[in-house]
Amino acid sequence: MSRKSKKKGKNGIVAGQQAADAFCQDYPRTLSARETQNLTSNSQDRWIIAGVCALLPAIVWIVFGQTLHHEFINLDDPVYVTENAGVLNGFTFKRIAWLFTHAEANFYHPLTMISLMLDHEVFGLWAGGYHLTNVLLHCDSAILLFLVLRRMTGSIWRSAFVAAIFAIHPLRVETVVWVSERKDVLSALFFVLTLLAYARYVRLPKSLVNYAMVLAAFAASLMSKPTGVTLPFVLLLIDYWPLGRARSLSDCIRWPLVQEKIPLILLSFAFSVITFRSQGKAVATLDEFSIPVRIGNAVLSTMVYLRQMVWPTDLAPFYPFHANLLSVGEIAFAAVALVLLSTGAFLLSRERPYLIVGWLWYLGMLVPMSGLVQISTFAHADRFTYLPQIGIYILTTWGIVEMCAAWHRARIVLAGAAAGAVLILSVSAHRQTALWQNSEALWRHTLASTSGNPLAHNNLGTLLLEKGQVDQAIIHFQKALEIRADYVEAQNNLGNALLRNGRTEAAIEQYERSLKTQPNSSGVYYNLGKAFLQIGRVDDAISCFRQTVAISPRFADGHFNLGNALFQAGHTTEGIAHYQEALRLDPLNPETHNNLGNAFLQARRLDEALAQYKKALEIEPKSADVHHNLGYALEQDERPYDAAAHYETALAIDGGNVSALQSLASLLATCSEPGLRNGAKAVELGQQANRLTGGRSPMVGAILAAAYAESGRFPEALKTAEYALRLADAAGDSGLANLIQTQMRLYELGTPFHRQATPPNP
Repeated sequence: MSRKSKKKGKNGIVAGQQAADAFCQDYPRTLSARETQNLTSNSQDRWIIAGVCALLPAIVWIVFGQTLHHEFINLDDPVYVTENAGVLNGFTFKRIAWLFTHAEANFYHPLTMISLMLDHEVFGLWAGGYHLTNVLLHCDSAILLFLVLRRMTGSIWRSAFVAAIFAIHPLRVETVVWVSERKDVLSALFFVLTLLAYARYVRLPKSLVNYAMVLAAFAASLMSKPTGVTLPFVLLLIDYWPLGRARSLSDCIRWPLVQEKIPLILLSFAFSVITFRSQGKAVATLDEFSIPVRIGNAVLSTMVYLRQMVWPTDLAPFYPFHANLLSVGEIAFAAVALVLLSTGAFLLSRERPYLIVGWLWYLGMLVPMSGLVQISTFAHADRFTYLPQIGIYILTTWGIVEMCAAWHRARIVLAGAAAGAVLILSVSAHRQTALWQNSEALWRHTLASTSGNPLAHNNLGTLLLEKGQVDQAIIHFQKALEIRADYVEAQNNLGNALLRNGRTEAAIEQYERSLKTQPNSSGVYYNLGKAFLQIGRVDDAISCFRQTVAISPRFADGHFNLGNALFQAGHTTEGIAHYQEALRLDPLNPETHNNLGNAFLQARRLDEALAQYKKALEIEPKSADVHHNLGYALEQDERPYDAAAHYETALAIDGGNVSALQSLASLLATCSEPGLRNGAKAVELGQQANRLTGGRSPMVGAILAAAYAESGRFPEALKTAEYALRLADAAGDSGLANLIQTQMRLYELGTPFHRQATPPNP
């Protein structure tokens, strides 16, 4: 800055010009540890710092506050929250201990999962609460980024501008408004805290306590999401600039500086290994994406992120990786651009060290997300820029200010340009945030913004299927498969849609095709088993469910449906074992308690059956089916009055429950307790059950005949029994036919049927 402009500043420029001048103030490019320590803030600086710390939350809230009204997204949010048993079952220390020793959703990130569990304790399944936590964490990171940059560089306004762009750039939208990206916002918070702790460690006399704070903050960042594994590299860079601990870039790798980072490097290595192992089958093979293809995509993506930083349009949650469509020309252009930019930053590094530091910060932090180890099938992702682009913001901000330092009116122009940039990016980010309000809006926008996007078609189809728009869902699943024929999830979902459409054989064919693509998919085996069960192929269903629980032994629904199939096939004892395993995994499922009660009843373990029905009613007290089944069990326990009470409760809940109608009618007509029998009421209930079954149920006909007999209407009893007998014979039910014939002999003698009537199975 010229002496003349400094003099003007001292003579009293207006407040707005003072702020602009401060933005362009030329602090030393390299500050020693002692110089940094000696930096003090005057009273005006403290007010400015406080103002920036108040302004950052305001602009963050203007952009992201709308997410309080947003919904969960059907991309990973079910995995992390809405269908995650660990989150839904509540905050327990046993669960926390499990998280610290296991991966969840292909990541080792216990702190992320704990934060989601805490959210569930506070907000339940109100999506706005989870969004609020994301916004608050992001806001905290922006404030801390400002404070740490200001502490390390001494520049208030440049640090404030970097923090503001970080806070509201449209590329931040995906990370902040997607609940599943809790891992990124939480990891970033601890990342910036690590930088702050490191700046303190460097500035103060060396202390194990201060170093332990650096190590703890870094460990917390990695336990939220391991993408910050390159942080030791970033610390070596800031040793050069702005901390001034190294005189040149090559000086950064002096042994004393590297030795100091060894515990951090070892931590990075450990988490890299854990991450690679936890990703498991999600890591693409070389057959899917060759090394040259991965390198080409990584180079191209690095430049795409820079283009998006300047021109953030057509942003989407998923950019498909079409390896066969990669342009050699585009890759070559991107590679040349990267070489030129890197060379320029290196050549200018001695005079302008922030250029090489910012550039290498960007490139280095992108390495874990570059796709060299390809995860899934996306080409690049907005969320990958969350921390890396801080380096670009730094080099751009400091570079422009220094480049314009000699220009007389630079202060006002740059201050205005900075304010304008923040305003424009805020408006753009606000609009982008609105597109994430729900799954349908997001995926329709994605299809409009990208081409050949199978995931968008699949997820939109899933949403439409949930809404009952089955035909439209099928169209989108088919489009997804036209783009990517081996897309297992779309194949499975298409099978689900066909099953919903009553096209069971076509669904089975689709599931079997899916298993040829991915033979170890427990979800596909599970759905195929349900399809087989629908068409009575019980043995095939059992085989599929066995495969399901063999692949995913903690899948409660797999054990539950295997129990159902085994029970239906008459393998009651084994069915009981799988019901019990399902309850061990998901103890609050009333349907499993109910079905286990049925199995115990079938095995003549009456006390255990009664206990299971009662547990089911504790969880879901308004279940008509469970009240009926409990009534039936009580009747077997020779407690007819208690049984009648539960039958009546079942009918109060659901007046059209045929099982409860026929059971109560049978009890009132045939019970050995004279005080409980009521022929007229039994006839009324029997007639209602007969209407609901279309007069085609031999069991209902037999019960109605017994009710007529109890009312003294023997001609009607005989006529109804004869019709029921024909139905039983047609159905091949010889046991029921023999019982009806026994009843008819009594009716011919003018005697009602008591005590021998057998209530229907539940």
